[in-house]
Amino acid sequence: MKQSSILIGIAGGTGSGKTSIAKEFVKEFTTGEVAVIQLDSYYKDLSHMSMDERNEQNFDHPDAMDFELLYKDLSTLMQWKNVEIPRYDFSTHTRLNKSETIAPHHVLVVEGILALWNARLRELMDIKLFVETPDDIRFIRRLTRDREERKRTTQSVIDQYLHTVRPMHKQFVEPMKVHADLIIPEGGQNKVAVDLIRTKIKSIVKMGEI
Repeated sequence: MKQSSILIGIAGGTGSGKTSIAKEFVKEFTTGEVAVIQLDSYYKDLSHMSMDERNEQNFDHPDAMDFELLYKDLSTLMQWKNVEIPRYDFSTHTRLNKSETIAPHHVLVVEGILALWNARLRELMDIKLFVETPDDIRFIRRLTRDREERKRTTQSVIDQYLHTVRPMHKQFVEPMKVHADLIIPEGGQNKVAVDLIRTKIKSIVKMGEI
C-alpha cells in the first residue's frame, strides 16, 4: 500500500501556545508517526542585506516567509520523500549552511503565526487549527522567549511588538481564524481540545486511513 501523510496546520499569535500544542501531539507517538515543522525555519534569507537593513525588516508580515519553499518541501514529504529543512539564525536573520533532514511521517504538523495564511498551503492541510490567547499573556511569553532564547533587550522587544507584531497580528494573523476548522482558546493549557485532536491523530494512524 502506498505510504502517505496527513497535514495539520497550527496558527495563532506570537506566544499563543502553538508550540505547546504541537509538542503535546507528539508525546504519545513513536518515531515515524508525527513530525513537527516550524514555520520560523522558513524565514527568507537576508544575507544579501546589511545588518542595519535586516534589523529594519518586518518579520511578522507574510512577505517575510518563504511559502514557496515550504509548499515544495511539504509536497515532497507527502509524496513520502526526505527533505532538507532550512535552519535559520535569528541573530543574523540568515539561513545557516546546515540543514535538517526530515523523513516522511504519517502525520505532519506545521506551526507558526502565519501557518494558515497561504492559500496553497491550506489546500494541502487536512486539519487547520487556530490558537487564541489573550494579548497580555502572549506579550509576556514573547518577551521572555526573546530575552532568553534570542538574546534581545527588553526595550527592543517592546519596540518591535508595538511597531510591527501587534499591528501585523490585527491585520494578518487574527483574520486567519475564518480558515480554521477548530479555534483553541489558551493553547496547550486547553487539555480537552488537545486530547480531542490527539485522539483524532491516533485513530488515523491506527486505522491506516492514510
